[in-house]
Amino acid sequence: MTFSSPADLPGSETPNGPVLRFRSIWISDIHLGTRGCQAEKLLDFLRYTESEYLYLVGDIVDGWHLRRRWYWPQEHNDVVQKILRRARHGTKVFYIPGNHDEAIRPYCGLHFGGVYVVNEAVHETADGKRVLILHGDEFDAVIGYAKWLALLGDKAYDVALFLNRIFNLVRKVLGLPYWSLSAYLKHKVKNAVEHISDFESFIAERAKHQKVNAVLCGHIHNAEMRRIGPVLYLNDGDWVESCTALIEDFNGEFKILRWDEDRDELLDSLPKTSE
Repeated sequence: MTFSSPADLPGSETPNGPVLRFRSIWISDIHLGTRGCQAEKLLDFLRYTESEYLYLVGDIVDGWHLRRRWYWPQEHNDVVQKILRRARHGTKVFYIPGNHDEAIRPYCGLHFGGVYVVNEAVHETADGKRVLILHGDEFDAVIGYAKWLALLGDKAYDVALFLNRIFNLVRKVLGLPYWSLSAYLKHKVKNAVEHISDFESFIAERAKHQKVNAVLCGHIHNAEMRRIGPVLYLNDGDWVESCTALIEDFNGEFKILRWDEDRDELLDSLPKTSE
């Protein structure tokens, strides 16, 4: 776990029951419109969390996939409705489009239902740190210079996710825990070309030039929190495989929440409702 204890994460009572309260939440790479999207787990996360700020850091809707084949179950619509409801109830919601939902980029500067669409943002934490927020695809050499290769890789990733589901059904029958074959393959390939390391270094360099304390992105589906030179690099992961979010507490500290791993302990820390 990346937090010290559940006591670090304050809870409160709402009309819908107890929830975990944070100052800010960042999520990205949900990929609504694909079978790989873990919408039910995301809905569970949203049910038990509240925040003053909610940042959607790109690839929320997978336009690439929807152009090839329409897939939109009720759970995906429920995610959209829950986010819009948050905006209506006072949460400051910002949507930073990524490469898979790049069709939304022409609408940067506008807001829809209280959700503000921006190309990038600078967030100030409770203790005064300035955080540059962007999706990050502009720093990916594959996306920037060979988009056809990125589209090919996207299809290959879909195949890997399909094989991953079959692989883990077999593991479940054998009584073995979940293990991400697709994440393993992707990690091996990325390591071979040092892609993740280069990506993180480019992002950190941009933040240094912009004179901010930290930079936060998504895009590479790899939740991370580490210092690169003078800059704190943050990545909130994804909701296809890792089901991770990055949060800021009311002291301005960051933590990565891995919902599959941390959920039960976090919810056990909440006050119990009276019968």
